[in-house]
Amino acid sequence: MTYTVALNFEDGVTRFVTCKPTETVVDAAYRQGINIPIDCRDGACGACKCFAESGEYELGDYVDDALSSTEAAEGFVLTCQMRPRSDCVLRIPASASVCNIRQASYLARIEDVKRLSESSFSLVLQGEALAKLGFLPGQYANIEVPETGLQRAYSFSSGVSNGQVSFLIRNVPGGLMSRYLKDRARPGDAITLNGPFGSFYLRDIQRPVLMLAGGTGLAPFLAMLDKIVASGGSPQPIHLLYGVNSDADLVETERLNEFSRLLPNFSFAACVVDASSTQPRKGYVTQHIEASQLNDGEVDIYLCGPPPMVEAVTQFLRDRNIQAASFHYEKFAASA
Repeated sequence: MTYTVALNFEDGVTRFVTCKPTETVVDAAYRQGINIPIDCRDGACGACKCFAESGEYELGDYVDDALSSTEAAEGFVLTCQMRPRSDCVLRIPASASVCNIRQASYLARIEDVKRLSESSFSLVLQGEALAKLGFLPGQYANIEVPETGLQRAYSFSSGVSNGQVSFLIRNVPGGLMSRYLKDRARPGDAITLNGPFGSFYLRDIQRPVLMLAGGTGLAPFLAMLDKIVASGGSPQPIHLLYGVNSDADLVETERLNEFSRLLPNFSFAACVVDASSTQPRKGYVTQHIEASQLNDGEVDIYLCGPPPMVEAVTQFLRDRNIQAASFHYEKFAASA
């Protein structure tokens, strides 16, 4: 038996290592070419101290000067002593370059590209190499635009299944990737993606979850919901508010309905800025956040959308003096 440990570096790079029950995380990482900063290997110096965001583990032997009882209770670990007892996620206080990490690249081919609306595309990639791709739901990859040598960042909108993964991509007028998907992309085209990256990802669900998506900011939540389904569901309520500018911008609602069927504790609502919308909820996401969904602050909030939306939600919470148990957000802006 082995466990998978996700190592999240401070520059947003994530790498996965497999760890045997008898191995420490440091030894497993070193065996797989990743040098987590370390000085002693004896639990005495604290140089390998990291934060365990999820998972079960044994702390091993160490001295108080290296890891205090308070730090241990908060979730800090010494990777030279830590032995996983389940899959884990660790936050490493060092950059990937310091730890001898090279950018991971995956060669794939386009399985399908589809215009979902005037404002978005669906891109599905397929490839043997993708079977080895690991990422935390919510993270993104840099996808190379063929024949340009340039990359654009997009969140995964699904998990990896049978060497296949998908993306929900905003149609940016004049955008490099948008022009490629609209005019030239064909099934079978070779395409390279690099990653995964990002600190926006689903943590262990320990309390109610409120997801706030703006436009194609829906993508990471689709990957998160895929993961929740694969994990057997959630005992906590999960609500998604999905905001767009017009009715035509609403996409992937069939998938959301399917998630509602598969996850009894999941619900979603769409709201549309356009006053002539046929949707019952009109206006901005902040106009449809209910007090019960905030649960007096005992809630984990995930937000992905354009910068004005992130700023509006942040101000909304501040005005109501809501301090969420955790608040994770990702802003995205178009690249021409």
